[in-house]
Amino acid sequence: MKIAIYGAGSIGTILGAYLSKGGVEVDLFNRNATHIHGLKENGAHVIGKVDFTQKVRAFLPREIKDQYDIIFLMTKQLENKKVVTDLLPFLKDTGAVCTMQNGLPEQAISEIIGVKRTYGCTIGWGATLIGEGVCELTSEPSYEAMSFSLGTIDGRKDEMLLKIENILSKMGHVQIEDNFIGARWVKLLINCAFSGLSAVLGCTFGDVAKNKTSRLIAQRIIKECFDLAKKANIKIEPIQGKDIVKLLDYNNKLKQKISFLIIPIAIKKHSLIKSSMLQDLEKGKSCEIDAINGAVSEFGRNIGFETPYNDLVVQIIKKIESGKLKSSWENLSFFEDNLY
Repeated sequence: MKIAIYGAGSIGTILGAYLSKGGVEVDLFNRNATHIHGLKENGAHVIGKVDFTQKVRAFLPREIKDQYDIIFLMTKQLENKKVVTDLLPFLKDTGAVCTMQNGLPEQAISEIIGVKRTYGCTIGWGATLIGEGVCELTSEPSYEAMSFSLGTIDGRKDEMLLKIENILSKMGHVQIEDNFIGARWVKLLINCAFSGLSAVLGCTFGDVAKNKTSRLIAQRIIKECFDLAKKANIKIEPIQGKDIVKLLDYNNKLKQKISFLIIPIAIKKHSLIKSSMLQDLEKGKSCEIDAINGAVSEFGRNIGFETPYNDLVVQIIKKIESGKLKSSWENLSFFEDNLY
């Protein structure tokens, strides 16, 4: 079986290293020539919570020539239509794309390659690209913490889904979701709160949870996502065995206070994550805000539900992208009018 990881940045490189270490032959593609050179010369060096080097097969996109049974898609969503269309000649007739991107990308991808060839996966761990073949694992390296939620938008469970499950289980726990949209939403709301605020404030997930003001904003973002999902009759699934709705949703002052106290505990295993959006902003690049907080805002507009906290995160990050603001703790001031 021919397998590729297309868009092998920090998370893709670490996934490729673990799969290769587990005996799965996989080709890694990334347009960062320096990173690919490092992978070719020295292998994938995974640091942080672990420290090992693994030989991997790494290529620039222009070097792609084979046809694949499975392509794990890990590029940013900014150019999804073009990327997926360009990959079609390199996908076998019976081949599939498993998107591991943030947000809600499956529907758009299925419109290009068909629902029956589209699979989705959310990733429950984080990483940072250091450069030249070196990536930092910023989540706890336990089998449970390095988790994947896998599924399809039409709910089918077929042979290809089981093959993808078997591949990913070489690294961490894989949960096949009956309600994949609910699994997408739990990852989306975590990204909205912690990735969004990480990019706004220029900090890690743990920093967001530690500061009481930013934690309060994160709580409001999460609550906004909970309420929007209820409005849309979406059942949010547990993540890594934890029912986040029971833990963090609230309808009275006592539950709200308990939720606030739980947040730092809930994010502890992933406290060192610095969001990929912040990493992009630090490099002067546009980020995926429209596919994360922006996706929630758009979903809300479509069903007539207001999302002021997610809207504000989008507005601030757009200003950071344009150079009008910087990722800074000073940006907390923009939320003050909405907090109390």
